[in-house]
Amino acid sequence: MQSVPVIKDLVLLGGGHSHIAVLKSFGMRPIPGVRLTLISRDIETAYSGMLPGLIAGHYSFDRAHIDLVPLARFAGARFFHDEVTGIDPVARTVALLNRPPVSYDVLSVNTGSTPSIHEVDGAGDHAVPVKPINRFLGHWENLRQRIDEYDAGARIGVVGGGTGGVELCLAVHHALTTQPNPPEGFSLELLTADGEILQEHPRSVARRFRRILYERGIEVHVDTRVTRVTPNTLVDAAGREFRFHEILWVTQAGAPPWLAGSGIEVDERGFMLVNDHLQSQSHANVFGAGDVVAMATTPRPKAGVFAVRQGRPLTKNLRRYLLKKPLTRYRPQRRFLKLVSSGDRYAVASRGPWSAEGRWVWRWKDWIDSRFMEKYQVLPEMAPMDKGPEIPAPLQDPAIIDAADDDMRCGGCGAKVSADVLAAALAEIDSAPRDDVVVGLEAPDDAAMIAVPADRLSVLSVDGFRPMIDDPWLFGRITANHCLGDVYAMGAEPQVAMTMATLPVWPEDKLVDELRQMLLGALHVFDQEGVALVGGHTGEGAELTLGFTVTGLIEPDRALRKSALRAGDLLVLTKPLGTGTLLAADMRGRVHGRWLKAAIESMLLSCRTAGTVFRAHEAHACTDITGFGLAGHLLEMLGETTLGALIELDALPVLPGALETVEAGILSTLQPKNERFAAQVDASAEDRDRGEYGLLFDPQTAGGLLAGVPRDTVQSCVTELKARGYPETVVIGEIEDAGDWRRRIRLRTAS
Repeated sequence: MQSVPVIKDLVLLGGGHSHIAVLKSFGMRPIPGVRLTLISRDIETAYSGMLPGLIAGHYSFDRAHIDLVPLARFAGARFFHDEVTGIDPVARTVALLNRPPVSYDVLSVNTGSTPSIHEVDGAGDHAVPVKPINRFLGHWENLRQRIDEYDAGARIGVVGGGTGGVELCLAVHHALTTQPNPPEGFSLELLTADGEILQEHPRSVARRFRRILYERGIEVHVDTRVTRVTPNTLVDAAGREFRFHEILWVTQAGAPPWLAGSGIEVDERGFMLVNDHLQSQSHANVFGAGDVVAMATTPRPKAGVFAVRQGRPLTKNLRRYLLKKPLTRYRPQRRFLKLVSSGDRYAVASRGPWSAEGRWVWRWKDWIDSRFMEKYQVLPEMAPMDKGPEIPAPLQDPAIIDAADDDMRCGGCGAKVSADVLAAALAEIDSAPRDDVVVGLEAPDDAAMIAVPADRLSVLSVDGFRPMIDDPWLFGRITANHCLGDVYAMGAEPQVAMTMATLPVWPEDKLVDELRQMLLGALHVFDQEGVALVGGHTGEGAELTLGFTVTGLIEPDRALRKSALRAGDLLVLTKPLGTGTLLAADMRGRVHGRWLKAAIESMLLSCRTAGTVFRAHEAHACTDITGFGLAGHLLEMLGETTLGALIELDALPVLPGALETVEAGILSTLQPKNERFAAQVDASAEDRDRGEYGLLFDPQTAGGLLAGVPRDTVQSCVTELKARGYPETVVIGEIEDAGDWRRRIRLRTAS
């Protein structure tokens, strides 16, 4: 719950090494009134220092990555999973690939660099760039699977003779030569435009790695500037051709293309120019760190060590700027320790002209990297504050503070959100047109007017809740999808929706943005489903809530009623279970980002097609699985009949991570109330100890449809559901005559 008004928005672009330090710091010591938002293309950010070890097989994926979802939760930050496409410093907004722009008061950029692959003709089509790292990892796994297909032995070319290219080349060699059934006859070649490898290191380091590469049988081509790439071929400036089965690209990185067109000052290569405060040269409220920036007065090479070390001064200056204090100078070091791995738990160290090598160097590097990662992978439990936090004086807006603390704020119509806020929020709202909407938002009146055909019945439903995630646009989408579920469960066509929103007492611009984001998210769903948003109501309250009433149409004799099950019906479920426990784990910072991503994708999956398929296959009864969980809604379907349900516990579809969180005791706050349905579940002691049993009572948000389908149509029904977008669809049990059963639900397991 948001008890402190949002006064300023600090938006972090990218989950780079500097920004993870910002997040950790704000989690330990937040600034009341400042809301953090992290926008990242990746859910898990790879630590560049461990990438060679990950490729070589020394580290697991999780050990070499920082999960941004629990880190953002620890920091109290919203996490938006999307890709930046532009910045408008005048409007103070960030444009994103898949959603509406996001507003900021203070912006920090740490997105990293992009591969310079498009600077060479054909490289973008025929070479695999090492950055973005997470995309490269997918290519790497595919390469390993393909490599045995080359009859004469795979030839792999690595373009780039800097640290990244040398480390990657040696890591690939180690991985392929030490894996079970290593490929026969493969070769690796390293190509660089420079006169020697590792130009950024002392000559002694280059000599050491020349020896190591020679010992591994890796051929090095210096003074080889690649100017063109064709399928399986590199062409250099001298016209020489080098043929390979696979080409990996690790050349000097470039700036993201959207930065140059943003209006923020950049250098000749397109990197954002920052001063000694890590502050934009052209816009005082924009900061940056890592590979995406160029220091105007103290230029330094693109290296992960600088991004790591910039984390602390960046955090300090973001805090000081927000609190209107003088900024501090960042002085990058001239000499720093460099540790370069050689693939096989062996490494070379250097600082200035000094260098050394050995397995002890690799252990030293591993200790440094592991200690760094532990700071962001093992987060402390924060003790609750004794009293409500006070907003610092530089951020205080007396009108907002007084309004938020006013125990005598009016109720009734005095609690409505102002007309100015509504007008601004609705300015971008353009609902899908429908011929049966007589009066709607295009010409608003005291009430909407909807035409109902004479041969149809109206189907009405209402639902809503407070946010289950911190992203207002996604929250709007999930809420809209959830509210449509009841209509689809009855086999109806949704027609129109009206919104009911409660907004906290925030500055007007923050309210406008929050309401607009939620409504645009909902409209994203309603437009796809052919539903018109025709009106609604907004009022003040202690916390944010959003809900919708949905009206639909149905032919009188075609409604799917939940209470029409018949003995012999097979129970078909279209979505996996587990959103309740996973959302609870997210609130506690105990969920993996990829688990939450899968849960969100499930909650965004519309039930529209499923309802149509069930009707086409003559389902007798249907309902959507939501707050009461599978057991509660199944008992509603059984109602006052003499029927019972035999459920195959092993057949229940489960979201990734849901069993782990349930078995860890992380449950929704509604789960204990849902467990009262256990009185009607016949289960053995062994079954009650299983995580799947707990998921019977897990409250679902935007859950799947559960239908009773005749035995003679169930196979074709399940096949069609899987083909039309519900891959987790499964038969979970059957309906039987239960006249002599003591309980209405029986569990059956394979054992």
